[in-house]
Amino acid sequence: MKLSVKVDYACRVLAQLAKYHGTDELAHIEQLAAIEAVPANYLVQILSELRNGGLITSRRGKQGGYALARPPKDITLYDIVKLIEGDLLELNGAGEGHSGRRVNQIWREVRASLEAKCRSFTLDQFAAKAMDEMYYI
Repeated sequence: MKLSVKVDYACRVLAQLAKYHGTDELAHIEQLAAIEAVPANYLVQILSELRNGGLITSRRGKQGGYALARPPKDITLYDIVKLIEGDLLELNGAGEGHSGRRVNQIWREVRASLEAKCRSFTLDQFAAKAMDEMYYI
């Protein structure tokens, strides 16, 4: 399993949109691209996928922009990854050979655990509370 940069960008932009939730403000592509360091032309494609997948809404025109389609607490990491990438862990094993059935069973358990963990993180947890919030290791 390898998550694409597209998933990373989608998570970051959705976290930014979560900050606008509950206000009448809409976010603009240029603003989102600058704040989250995402190439604007690539962001257009990502926003289109997120809109078509029902995670965000958009409004055209001078007063237009983007907003979450539902509250941040109702959008999970699983929702985002599933929309952008499809299955979190794609299983290709045929279950052949002496150990194949058991190996497939283990991989199914790993996938179920991964999906459960991704469902436990919601978008409101992604959004930094302050613009200057820093994390140190």
